[in-house]
Parts: sequence; C-alpha cells; structure tokens
Amino acid sequence: MNSALWAAQGWLAALFLIAGAIKTFQPKEKMPAQMSWVHDYSAGMVKFVGIAELLGGIGLVVPWLTGIAPLLTPLAAVGLAVIMVLAIAYHLRKQEKIVMNLVLLALCLFVAYGRFAF
Repeated sequence: MNSALWAAQGWLAALFLIAGAIKTFQPKEKMPAQMSWVHDYSAGMVKFVGIAELLGGIGLVVPWLTGIAPLLTPLAAVGLAVIMVLAIAYHLRKQEKIVMNLVLLALCLFVAYGRFAF
C-alpha cells in the first residue's frame, strides 16, 4: 500500500507542479490550447489556481518525506481534490471531457484516504 501511495503522490506532484508552474509563470495569453478555460477567468484567478497547485504538489511529497508536519500531505491531497471537483463542474457546464479530471480526483482521494488512515 505504501508503494502505491508513493507512486500516486509522485505522479500527482509532478503533474500539479508542472501545471501550476505554467499557470503561475506564463502569461494568460500564452497558455496551451488545452487550457482554454483560462480565457473565462481573470489573470489573477489563473495565477491563484497555479499557486494552489504548486503548493499542493509540494505538499503531497515534502511533509510526508521529511516527517515534518506529515498531516499536511493528506490535507494537500484534499485541497487538490477540491480543485478537481471545481474543474469537473466547470467542464461539465461547458460540455467538455472530464476523464482526466476524474482520474486526478480519484488519485487525490486515494492519497488523502491512504495517508489519513496510515
């Protein structure tokens, strides 16, 4: 179980760190085509989501790895799950595909449950 949790944490952390860095440091106008949702929100909101994803990505690994405030790891997973629920709601409104968001949500919930329980 621990290996599966670490694999999920590592994969999620990498993905959210990359996505968060793009949203935080790249101008809204230069976002990749897959991120068409950014045009419906202000640049500040896009950066806010990016910073939340960056912090969540760090929080998925660093606290548990170092043993310093390990409770932050499942809390980071819950926070990222909330972001995924909001993303799913947005994409459903726009009648867009939500498969990737559902996978990320499931992995976040797996990490949250696994790290809260153990």
